[in-house]
Amino acid sequence: MRRLVAALRKTIWPQLFAIAALYGLGVLTINGSGSWRSVQAVCVLASFVGIAAAGQTVVALLGGIDLAIPGVIAFANVATAQLTGDHWPFWIVAPGILILSAAVGAFNGAISKSFNINPLIVTLGVSAILTGAILVWTGGQPTGYAPKWLNGFVAPSGTTFGLPLPPVLAFWGVVAILLVVLLRRTVFGKHVYASGASLPAADLALVPTTRVWTLAFALSGITAAITGILLAGFTTQGDPRIATPYLFNTIASVVIGGTSLVGARGGYLRTVLGAIILTEITTLLVANRFSAATQQVLLGAIILAVVATYGREQAVSDRL
Repeated sequence: MRRLVAALRKTIWPQLFAIAALYGLGVLTINGSGSWRSVQAVCVLASFVGIAAAGQTVVALLGGIDLAIPGVIAFANVATAQLTGDHWPFWIVAPGILILSAAVGAFNGAISKSFNINPLIVTLGVSAILTGAILVWTGGQPTGYAPKWLNGFVAPSGTTFGLPLPPVLAFWGVVAILLVVLLRRTVFGKHVYASGASLPAADLALVPTTRVWTLAFALSGITAAITGILLAGFTTQGDPRIATPYLFNTIASVVIGGTSLVGARGGYLRTVLGAIILTEITTLLVANRFSAATQQVLLGAIILAVVATYGREQAVSDRL
């Protein structure tokens, strides 16, 4: 049994089987869930989680967790709708939001690594500051209006070059390819895995670990900001409360996909599958009228089951 579990950890077949099984269950229990339009809708919802979890994946490979993601999403979401609603050009607003979000993420990574502070503490504090500032800015109410073209970009009924593929899914595909290449085929990616495997060993090998942590958290800030911008188009307005589920969802996608939270094992392809699985589960629970409390209990039970399988491995540094 141990050998079987160890073998399954190294493949994505359990995740692919889960996606197929959940799809079949949806077809049996939800009218119309097998249609292409329904599949598109689920994938679009999964894309928001998947893009937000892209940076979380990189941070998890370092052995950390970024709790500032909801704050950055809320900031990007509100700022996009508010500023473009006030007739600011999107081509000025979006780069500004991405730069500020990258700076927030870089701060989180640099402070955590330089002062040897658990990133949970740093990112939680930064997220609280961002969330509070946005609530003061908006009064906790929806605000602004997103550009109409952004509404079409994230619409499940959208097309890409005439094909029945929503543009946001094509965009997610590009993000996935770039991140997989970044982690598997670049020096930065090798440094991420080395730092996550053993930080002292990485330092002795002259890996610039502080720079790696800074860039990894900056990337997490950027992907969270992109999610916030896309969500502004999806909801047509800026809503400071829209980011609340993404703290749990990004971590859940990483874990369900099979990336270890102790660092150095896994990758973004797994997170993509995890985001789809999580969205399918949520869709089934909502469609079958489970209460919000019951949904949380069931999702929590699923996370515990997955962690029991993937989370009991020793860290790479403990096995060397």
